Amino acid sequence: MRRLTTAEEVGAAVGRPAPVIRLKQISALDEGCRNVLALCPLAAFGYRDADGTSRTTFIGGTPGFARVLSPQRISFRLTGSGVPRGPVSFFFLLPGVGETLRVNGSVAGREGAETVVEVQEAYVHCAQAVLRSRLWQHPSPAEPPAGRPTDGPLSGPGVAEFLAAAPFLALSTWDCSGGSDTSPRGDSRTVARVLDGHTLVVPDRKGNKRADTLHNLLRDDRLSLAALVPGRSGVLHVRGRGRITDHPALLEALALRGTAPHLALLIDVEHAEVTGNDAVVHSRLWSPAARPDPAATPDLMALAGKHLAANSARSDATGTPPAFLLRLITSVPGMTRLLRLVIDRSYRTGLRKEGYDDIGPGAGGRNAGAAGQAVGGGATQPPLREVRVAGIRRETPSVLTLVLEDADGSPGVFEFGAGQFFTLVAGIDGDTVRRAYSASSAPGSSRLEVTVKHIEGGRFSTHVHRALRVGDRLAVRGPSGSFHEGHGSAGDLVLVAAGSGVTPLMSMIRAHLTTRRAGARIALLYSSRSEEEIIFAEELTRLAEDHPDRLSVTHVLTGRDGRLDADGVRRWVTGLVPSPDADYCVCGPDPLMDAVRSALSGLGVAEERVHHERFTGRADTGATTTVPQEMIVEEAGRRVGAAVVEPGQTLLDAGLAAGLPMPYSCTVGSCGDCRVRLRGGEVAMDEPNCLTPQQKADGQVLACVGCPLSPVVLDIAPS
Repeated sequence: MRRLTTAEEVGAAVGRPAPVIRLKQISALDEGCRNVLALCPLAAFGYRDADGTSRTTFIGGTPGFARVLSPQRISFRLTGSGVPRGPVSFFFLLPGVGETLRVNGSVAGREGAETVVEVQEAYVHCAQAVLRSRLWQHPSPAEPPAGRPTDGPLSGPGVAEFLAAAPFLALSTWDCSGGSDTSPRGDSRTVARVLDGHTLVVPDRKGNKRADTLHNLLRDDRLSLAALVPGRSGVLHVRGRGRITDHPALLEALALRGTAPHLALLIDVEHAEVTGNDAVVHSRLWSPAARPDPAATPDLMALAGKHLAANSARSDATGTPPAFLLRLITSVPGMTRLLRLVIDRSYRTGLRKEGYDDIGPGAGGRNAGAAGQAVGGGATQPPLREVRVAGIRRETPSVLTLVLEDADGSPGVFEFGAGQFFTLVAGIDGDTVRRAYSASSAPGSSRLEVTVKHIEGGRFSTHVHRALRVGDRLAVRGPSGSFHEGHGSAGDLVLVAAGSGVTPLMSMIRAHLTTRRAGARIALLYSSRSEEEIIFAEELTRLAEDHPDRLSVTHVLTGRDGRLDADGVRRWVTGLVPSPDADYCVCGPDPLMDAVRSALSGLGVAEERVHHERFTGRADTGATTTVPQEMIVEEAGRRVGAAVVEPGQTLLDAGLAAGLPMPYSCTVGSCGDCRVRLRGGEVAMDEPNCLTPQQKADGQVLACVGCPLSPVVLDIAPS
């Protein structure tokens, strides 16, 4: 196939951009750009690592994930392979909006766990790619690939099927002078077509004629891309080399209603892989509940008009509108809305001329999802809460307490029931890792304390103990769990704990000493291996001395006294003479739970007055599949929707990413709120978890730690 190798050849095929196109660029983030970034939950990001490997991925997960440090600096967390070096590029997506915000710059360094980028240019990109792909609309049923390659990178698990369903991608290229570009590309149903096991073709249809991608490839043919399928949380990552062709037969094969693209991009693929993407999962792109309020969403074309007006005042280029006229248009009340209607009409007209015959009446850049049905109802759980480490306190040689506060500096309050837990989320070696830890502080404070015991081989606890520093950022979800002090009793509180099981009980003690009714006593029986390993030792001693009539603490050291058994618990409780309406809370491993239940049952304590929480480590089963699996979700037998679970992904993550109303809370298998019934197929779960043997026998699974080994059918109706 003929290959275009000069800028003149590309210009002859594409045309020259109008002067007004270049005048939309600004060299720093103004207030309008910052407002957009505050709402965007996701961005495409193109970069090269220290080895020069080209990579494109999707980053973010929550609105405002990209922090604006100054008009020319932003920072963000990156999970994935490779550390960015040199020039980088982004485009930021607002769910339901067609236009994107493009930002180009270079890596300036790192601040803690975040990558810092020096911004060199920013501009608003038109909505054509999003509209062509119908990115925000209900996906059409995917057609199976015409043929699956039998060799080469494109023959990998799920790759051909993903490409057959993917209408949208981010394409990253670089020039030889320190520049980078990541462009949105969209097409009807399939944006990149498979020619053979090593080759993809992407049509280059009419646009604004900037042709940055094409000009970059003339200088450096290395590229990377990341593709999306609406309703799926997986991302297809591709690396390779690109060449530009105007081969008539190939262009004709890519024609829509007789209208062929002016050029095509041939990609010699070196690597292709479908993976789950946490940023896509957490951003809930296709959940209507997660979309920003249209009334509060900036109009990106109005923002582009302001940039154009500002640059026109400083430019003497011919062919550009007068600056005073642009300023008038953007300042007159109602004029921006009229301009929006005109632009949306021009989008639809232009796309129909290109051969897109299914552009709905509401499919404009401002409301690019209006022409289609929403993918699903979505869950309405609160998003992750970003926090910073304000302090780290050593409790024992193997236990420390993290003091957390809101990362944005606001005096937010952490409300929860004393005894509940939070899910901590951190990026560790390129992966998003989640673990549940009980709050040890009292509720209602602007700081949350969680106490973490180092577990040998534990990925999260090792990260906390060896890598986490004051100032680092985490995210928290919660609170979760039914083990808390809100039982409504005015009687005594009897607490039994072993090891780190004391952490939720410490929260109860702190809360009760400030709020418990007069006369109610608190008694703690606490088992530790040795004095050195007593968590909160000094504070427990001090609190007992300060409140001798309200708090008593009894220590059992297993290295000296032996293991705490049912007889020991019975003797201790009998000596307390607790009030008839006392609540009993126990937290620790299974042998302790069994001993306490046996002792209390023998003393005639009613079962409803005994509350317990198991403390167990979680292990990966390692059971998963290497291919995507279909998940059908029903509610009481009525079909709610469907999703595709990517390899290694959980049922919950796939369902939420597709906008399905999946129940959940902690996301780590500890609370049981995500219990669903398995109607068909096979699911592997991480063990141990909070399901009882009877619940497992009844066919219940935890969506948050369950991975399908086959196509599955789930029923989300409450059990």
